[in-house]
Amino acid sequence: MSQTTSERIQSTSSPVIETDVDVIVIGAGLAGLTAARRLVQFGHTVRLFEADDRVGGRALSAEAGGVHIDLGGTFVGRTQDRIMALADEVGVRRYATYDSGDNVIRWRQSLRRYSGTVPPMGAALLDVGRIQLQINRIAETIPLGRPWEAPRAAELDSLSLGSWLERNRASHTARDLIALACRTTWGCEPSELSMLHAAHYIHQAGGLASMLDTAGGAQEEHFVEGTHAVALRVAAELGDLVTLSTPVRKIDWSGPGAIVTTDKGQTRARQVIVAVPPALRRRIEFTPLLPPRYEQLSQRWAQGVLSKAYAIYEEPFWRRNGLSGQGLSDRGPAFITFDASPEDASRGVLLGFIGGIFGQEWDHLDEPERRARALASFADLFGPAALRPIAYIDQRWGSEIWTGGGPTAAPGPGTVLPYARYLTEPIGPIRWAGTETSDRWSGFLDGAVRSGERSARDAHATLALTAD
Repeated sequence: MSQTTSERIQSTSSPVIETDVDVIVIGAGLAGLTAARRLVQFGHTVRLFEADDRVGGRALSAEAGGVHIDLGGTFVGRTQDRIMALADEVGVRRYATYDSGDNVIRWRQSLRRYSGTVPPMGAALLDVGRIQLQINRIAETIPLGRPWEAPRAAELDSLSLGSWLERNRASHTARDLIALACRTTWGCEPSELSMLHAAHYIHQAGGLASMLDTAGGAQEEHFVEGTHAVALRVAAELGDLVTLSTPVRKIDWSGPGAIVTTDKGQTRARQVIVAVPPALRRRIEFTPLLPPRYEQLSQRWAQGVLSKAYAIYEEPFWRRNGLSGQGLSDRGPAFITFDASPEDASRGVLLGFIGGIFGQEWDHLDEPERRARALASFADLFGPAALRPIAYIDQRWGSEIWTGGGPTAAPGPGTVLPYARYLTEPIGPIRWAGTETSDRWSGFLDGAVRSGERSARDAHATLALTAD
């Protein structure tokens, strides 16, 4: 965070006693920042409280080996227009993810090159295509933002993604490939994820190809200055409306509006937007208690487990061998990779994802062991040169106390049908935001921004009605 931004966003220790504002926003990730920014543009008075000592939530950046590294959300795709519009408004540029050359796959003890999203699997490739087609067809039947209204909602929610694959006689290869996608997308294993949630999520992303592809898909571009730069610039606009290191302890909504309590005092607001992951809502005391379904949602809408590892090299050496830097592996711990080098290729950067069963083990390792295992994964795919980086950095989202995991929620079987509607259903003066609450690109950066815009519009409309 720059000195200027640090000076403008204060974590003041002076108490706040019964200050009246139109809206309090809780959580300074992209959802909360977007909501606060839009409300200010609407002309409302706003306060934004963030428990952590920084803004950005699951958007976080660092410097390593002389280059920028995105430790959190990284990529954007062409239909993710809300995050791109926000980035354009605050002046954060994008560039194309490197996607030239062959991809590689380490599979069943052999290393192969291939092109496209789906690797060559011989006769098993036909079954992979069959399973993808079936999943996409089911996804298209799930109403956006209302999965509980799907024609087969109860049946699909009773199944895990893994049990659905078994019921539909997916080949061993198809199951393993879907498992890789599941670990990357939700940070969990197929056996841990509701099939209804998986299908709904895929529909929100425009289908499996849109969700998984680089060119034309969700990994098409990333930001020159990094995703975190978007959050920092929005926060700088908001200035001292943002208060860091200030967890909200209690929301009293027993009277008109609400009184929000932190360790530094109380603030009264006509509307409150809670923009934190659903699982973290439980850390706030509500008076009166929220209805049981809301409480049960926060108990059961668990976060996934996903980490990221980066190795920085003098140059993107794999490009000289005609490789894209994109790889898949059935070994782990880094089971999928991307070329995250800067636009000018002044350094080579390999990004590896570690999630699901690999992520659960990874989070308990010390840094030297994590580094050794990540570099071994990269060398498996790109040769011994990958063992000699000039810098290494990783991020374990499961160890972040104020995010609780990542990249998004991974609700299990039997969870979506009874609880999904309470992701967004307002109660009294309280509204909900966060990427998990979006009806498009849920779980992505774009979903976070969309949810912030939606909650701000709804709060503005309610304030306009009550003012008349």
